Amino acid sequence: MVTAIVAIAACSSHPVQEKPVSTPAARATAGAPSSELPSPAHKAAIGAFGLDLTAGNPAVKPGDDFFAYASGRWYDSFEIPPDRASFGVFNQLDELSKQRVRELIEQAAASHPAAGTPAQKIGDYYAAFMDQAAIEANGLAPAAGDLQRIASAATRSDIATLFGLPGFTSLFDLDLPPDLKNPDRYSVVISQSHLGLPDRDYYLKDDPKLKELREKYVAYIGQLLKLGGIQDSAAQANEIMAFETAAAKAQWANEKRRDVDATYNPRTKKQLLAYAPGFPWQGFLEASSVGGRQDLVVSELTAVKDLAELFNRTPLPTLKAYLTFHYLSDHAPYLPKRFDEARFAFYGQTLRGQPQQRERWKRAVDEVDGALGEQVGQLYVAHYFPPESKAKMQELVANLRAALSERIDALDWMTPETKSRAHEKLATFTPKIGYPDVWKDYSTLQVRRDDLIGNLRRAAEWRWQYQVARLDKPVDRAEWQMTPQQINAYYNPLNNEIVFPAAILQPPFFDPNAEAAVNYGAIGAVIGHEIGHGFDDQGRKFGPDGGLKDWWTQKDADVFNGRVTRLIRQYSDFEALPGLKVNGANTIGENIGDLGGLNMAYHAYQLSLKGRPAPVIDGLTGDQRFFLSWAQVWRAKYREGQLRELVMSDVHSPSYFRVNGPLPNIDAWYTAFGVHPGDKLYIKPEDRVSIW
Repeated sequence: MVTAIVAIAACSSHPVQEKPVSTPAARATAGAPSSELPSPAHKAAIGAFGLDLTAGNPAVKPGDDFFAYASGRWYDSFEIPPDRASFGVFNQLDELSKQRVRELIEQAAASHPAAGTPAQKIGDYYAAFMDQAAIEANGLAPAAGDLQRIASAATRSDIATLFGLPGFTSLFDLDLPPDLKNPDRYSVVISQSHLGLPDRDYYLKDDPKLKELREKYVAYIGQLLKLGGIQDSAAQANEIMAFETAAAKAQWANEKRRDVDATYNPRTKKQLLAYAPGFPWQGFLEASSVGGRQDLVVSELTAVKDLAELFNRTPLPTLKAYLTFHYLSDHAPYLPKRFDEARFAFYGQTLRGQPQQRERWKRAVDEVDGALGEQVGQLYVAHYFPPESKAKMQELVANLRAALSERIDALDWMTPETKSRAHEKLATFTPKIGYPDVWKDYSTLQVRRDDLIGNLRRAAEWRWQYQVARLDKPVDRAEWQMTPQQINAYYNPLNNEIVFPAAILQPPFFDPNAEAAVNYGAIGAVIGHEIGHGFDDQGRKFGPDGGLKDWWTQKDADVFNGRVTRLIRQYSDFEALPGLKVNGANTIGENIGDLGGLNMAYHAYQLSLKGRPAPVIDGLTGDQRFFLSWAQVWRAKYREGQLRELVMSDVHSPSYFRVNGPLPNIDAWYTAFGVHPGDKLYIKPEDRVSIW
C-alpha cells in the first residue's frame, strides 16, 4: 500500500562532526571576477558562506560526474563509521540529534521525577533498555507469556488472533489512515505485510549473492529457534523459509504497490470474507479492536487473497514456528545478548555489511523516540529550535510556492483547465514547520524501569488504541507523522501538507547565516521536493482537499505520463552495483520530486535576486553555488549490502543518482558549469525531461 506520507529520505538518518576533507570544490568556469564576501552578523556554520570548498575533486569534469566534482575528495577519504551501513549528511545530523536527545533524557532522569510525569517515563524507558544486567538475569522470562501463547495455539483461528495483536508478526498489516477518497474520515486498511528479508526479490531473484543471503537467512532462523529452546530448529527453519518464499510470490512488487488507484479497493467485511475465505478475518479484526467494522479497504487485492489461501494450506506447526521465530527476532534487541548478537550478525553484518553494532545508548534513544517521540520532541524544540528558523522557513516556503505558480503558468504542454486546478491545489498547501501545535498526550501510557518488554508492549498497545479511539471522529489534520528531532521531511497528500521537522532545519540543509544560493540549493530544493510530491505521478491524483480524484484532462495526463516514462527510462539505466540497476518505476515519485524541487528552488532563487546579478563569491557564481549546495547535501557513502537493499527495496534512488540524475535535465546547470556534448552526463536538449 502507498503510505500516506512521502519522505525526502529513507528512514535511516545519522550525524557526526563535519569533517573537512581537502577539495577545493568547483571554481567558476565563466572567469567572472570574485567579489568580496559580504560580512554577515554571524559566520556560516560550514566554510565562509555555507559550502565545504574542501570536499570536491576539481580534477573531475562537472559534466562527467558532478557528484565527484562536488564531493569527490570527501568520498575518497571518508571512512564509514564501523557502526553504520551507510553514512551521509542525514546520518551526520542524526548523530547530532541523538547526542542532544541523550543529554535531554539523562537530564530528565537525573531530576528524580515523580511517577507518571513525562520525565519519569522518558527516563525509565531509556534506563530499562540500558540495563543489560537485568536483561541477562531475566533471560527469556519476560517473553515467556507471549511465547506460550504461540505454543498453545490449537487452531488457525488462534494464529489469526495472534496476527492481530501488537507484538506479533502477521501476513497482513492493518492500518487506520484517512480514507483516500474521503480524507475527512478514517478507514480500516488491510494490506500485505513485510517478510524477514528486505524485499520479495530477495526470495525470488536468481542471483548468486541473493542465493547466499537466503542460505544465511535460513541459518539465522534455525539459530534463533535453537536459542529459544525450540526442537527440530533446522527443519523448522526450512519450513519457515518455504512459507515466506510462497508469501513473497503472492505479494505485489513495490512499483505496483505505489499505484494509489490499484491499491484502493473498498470492500465490506462480507465481501472480504467471500473473496478471501482462507483466513479467519473476524478473529484477526477482533484482536485488533476493529471487529465491528463493516467497511474496509483492501490494498493489494490479489495478494491478500493469495496470502489467505497460503495461510489456509500451511500446516499449523509451520505457522506457529513462523510466529515464534519472528517474535524472537523482533524482540532480540530486548532479550539477552545471545539473541541481540545473533540478530545483528545477520541483519547488520551479513545483510548490510555493517562491522559493529551501534552503541547501546544510541539504540536506547531510538527506542524512547519510538515510544514517546513527541514528549521528547517538546524538550528538543525548547532547547534547539530558535523561533527565527521557523520564520525564515515560512518565507522560503512562500517563495517556492510563488515559483511553482509561475512555472505552472509557463507550462507549454498543459491546458488552461488543468492549470487552474493545479493552482487551486497549490493554494491550499499547508506547511508545517518545526513541531506540532498540539502535542500527543501520553498520560495513560505506563512505563516501568524494571519491565522493558512490558514497556514495548504497552507502548505498541497505546499507539494502536490511540488510533482506534478516533475512528469515528473527524480526521486530526494537526497531527504530525514525524517527531521534531527526526532528520527528514515529508508530504502528506491526504492533508495536502508539507512537513519539516525542526532537526532537519540546520546546516547543511538550512543555515540562516549561509549565503542565499546555498540555502536555496539545499533546503529550498528540499521544500520544492516535498511540494513536488503533490504533483508527482501519484500525488497528482489527489485534489486540493486531499481526496483521491482525477482533476486532469486526458490530454494533459497523457503528456505528463509520457514525460514520466522518459524519466523512468533515464533512471533505469543507472547501475548501482554490477548487474543491479536502479528501479526507475519504483523510484519515479522521488525522482520527480528531486527534478521538480530543483527547478522550483532555482526559479525561486532567481526571483529572490529581484533582477540584480548574483554576487560572485570565492570564484563561484550564484548558479554554481546553488547546484553545488544540492550536490553536497546528498553526499553519502554505502556499504555494498546496504546499497543493494536500498536499490531493491526503497523508493529513493541512491545519493549518487540524486545528484547526477536530475541535474543533466536542467539547462541552467549546463550553462553554470560549461557542460558540452561529449561530457558523460550530457543529454541532448530535446531529450531532457522537464515536468514542473
